[in-house]
Amino acid sequence: MGINDESDAEANLQIGPTDRGMVRLFIESHGTEIPMDFEPEEAEDIAEELRAAAAMARAMGAKGR
Repeated sequence: MGINDESDAEANLQIGPTDRGMVRLFIESHGTEIPMDFEPEEAEDIAEELRAAAAMARAMGAKGR
């Protein structure tokens, strides 16, 4: 499955700090749990990538109108 492949998969995403000073992305889907811990600096890098992807998606959506 690639980034452009559509899927009907559903998952829950939780994001928050841990008691060890990490940032956790916690993904749960159909009984499978995936905790992913990141240093705060890594989490900020991920946030920047999300913002950039959102801006690109927004621009692509505006072109399609």
